[in-house]
Amino acid sequence: MPEVSPNKKFIFDWKGAMALIGGMIVGSVIVATFNVFAMFVFKENFQYQDLYLMIANAAGFLGAIFAFDYFVYRPQTGRKLNFNLSSTNFVTYLLIFPMMLGMMFIAEFITSQIPVTGSFFGPYYDFFSRMMEQMTKDKATMIVLAVIMAPVFEEIVFRGIIQKGLINKGMKPMSAILISSVVFGIVHGNPWQFVGAVFLGCVLGLVYYKTKSLLMPILLHAFNNLCSSILIFYGNTESFSETFHISQYAILAIGIVLFSFFCYLFMKKYRVHYSES
Repeated sequence: MPEVSPNKKFIFDWKGAMALIGGMIVGSVIVATFNVFAMFVFKENFQYQDLYLMIANAAGFLGAIFAFDYFVYRPQTGRKLNFNLSSTNFVTYLLIFPMMLGMMFIAEFITSQIPVTGSFFGPYYDFFSRMMEQMTKDKATMIVLAVIMAPVFEEIVFRGIIQKGLINKGMKPMSAILISSVVFGIVHGNPWQFVGAVFLGCVLGLVYYKTKSLLMPILLHAFNNLCSSILIFYGNTESFSETFHISQYAILAIGIVLFSFFCYLFMKKYRVHYSES
C-alpha cells in the first residue's frame, strides 16, 4: 500500500531559482561589506585569508538556503526546510562507492580531452590554475572547503532542493537529475570542472533518488573531493592517470567496468528502505 504524506510537497520553479540566486548574492554581499568596513576601520583586508574564504563560502550558500526556505519552502508546505539524512544498509555502500569511483575515472578521461592551450583555452586554463593554487596553499583550508563544506552545501542545493523540487513538480526523475547536474556543472565556472561535475552529479542524483537520503550523495561527494585533494597534495595534480602513471585509456576502461558493473547491481538489486518526509 503506497505511503501517503499529510504534508504538502514543495516544487522548484523560477521563484525557487530567484530565491537561491538572491540569497547567495545577499549572503556574499554581507561578508564583502564587512571586509570593506574592516579595510577602512582596521586597515585590514581579509579577502585572501583562509578564514575569510571559508566564511564567504558558507555565507553564500547559507543565504541561498535560508532564502529558499523562508520565501519558497515554508509558504508552499507550511513547515521548515528539512532533509532525510538516514543511513542505509552496508551493502548499499559497497555498491555506490565503486560506482562513484568508476564515474570519476570516466570523467577524468573526458576532461583530459579538453584543450589546455591555445588562444582561448590557454589563458582561461592559466587563470583557473592560479585560482586553484590560491585555494590549495593550506591543506586544512582545502579539506574544510572541499571535503566538508562543499558536499554538505552543494548537495542540499542541487540535489535536496533543485532535483527534488523538479521531481515534485512532475518532471521525470532522469530529466530532473540531468538538469540539476548541468546546473551543478555550470556554477563551477570552467569547462574542465564542468564535465566532471555533470557526470558526477548524475551519479549523486541517481543515488539520492534511489535511496531518498541526502546523506548518501553527501558522502559520495566528500569521497570524490577527498580523492582530488589527496592527489593534489601528493602529486600536484587531480589526475589518477598522472599520479599512478597509467594511460588515460586504461583509466577509461577501468572506469567503464567499475561503473557499469556496480551501477547494474545498484539499479537491479537495491531496494529503497527509506521514504522522504
